[in-house]
Amino acid sequence: MLQKISDLRAEIAALAAENLEQVEAFRIKYLSKKGLVSALMADFRNVPADQKRAVGQAINELKNFATETVNSLRDSLTNKTDNGAGLDLTRTEAPLRHGTRHPLSLVREEIIAIFRRLGFNIAEGPEVEDDWHVFSSLNFAEDHPARDMQDTFFIARNPEVLLRTHTSSVQTRVMEAAEPPIRIICPGRVYRNEAISARAHCFFHQVEALYVDKNVTFADLLQTLQYFAAEMFGGETKIRLRPSYFPFTEPSAEMDISCNICGGKGCAFCKGTGWVEILGCGMVDPNVLKACKIDPEVYSGFALGMGVERIANLKYRVNDLRLFSENDVRFLDEFVGTH
Repeated sequence: MLQKISDLRAEIAALAAENLEQVEAFRIKYLSKKGLVSALMADFRNVPADQKRAVGQAINELKNFATETVNSLRDSLTNKTDNGAGLDLTRTEAPLRHGTRHPLSLVREEIIAIFRRLGFNIAEGPEVEDDWHVFSSLNFAEDHPARDMQDTFFIARNPEVLLRTHTSSVQTRVMEAAEPPIRIICPGRVYRNEAISARAHCFFHQVEALYVDKNVTFADLLQTLQYFAAEMFGGETKIRLRPSYFPFTEPSAEMDISCNICGGKGCAFCKGTGWVEILGCGMVDPNVLKACKIDPEVYSGFALGMGVERIANLKYRVNDLRLFSENDVRFLDEFVGTH
């Protein structure tokens, strides 16, 4: 790859133009979205990890060199043609790049907007939490695997202080402090002691929702899920619920949507099933309501939670979670003008 970059730099250095049409042809050949420099950027994902730093720097330098060369050729021909007539002295010295919002921010705000239309309010809480709000109040048994060091980051080896593993801790804080009806959505970053790979990370982002009131039923949960799926992925999206288990909900379920890539016909992304899992949900366990001083004989509720990265994968076809946190400008540039 480095040799290919070096050869292309030498080719650009030898460019000469007799008119502005040739300069524009050079710009398209090297700097357009389908140009040779962009092709190198597309091949960057295949570069071995130990070479990425050197290759990435070389590609950026090549792009800057190609831009400067094309601009220099254009300026020299412009000066010959009109001797400066038509020169815009109000322009900045360098073109201003358009920024973009991070794809996770785009998806997070879209999720929040959907639930706000249903009357949910945003609730936030601390990322450094205590055992009660993360586990005990949510009906986790003392020997539950999630409490193990393999899953949880504890602070200074103190089993009572930890980095939250889910934003459900925000729900328990709200239930302790507020009287029903409670209708909240809890976005935030969470942490788990997992090996970093294309499919997992030690930190990620969740959005959870909680609704507690009199006479809340599973039908209310189902209607909320159907509305969310249609708003997020399109009106033709189908959903299905599969029985599952979570300590803090009973009954519990995992929700799948019809694959928005193949339309439910089966493809590599959905592993041929036509369905893709996106969230977990269920009715709030009475033990959780009791722990938060809410009478389960009077009130009931439902809760649901999803990973923002998971939704972003479905919407933008991002197949490597590490891209969301590596701050590669080339990756972020793909989302310019998205919203």
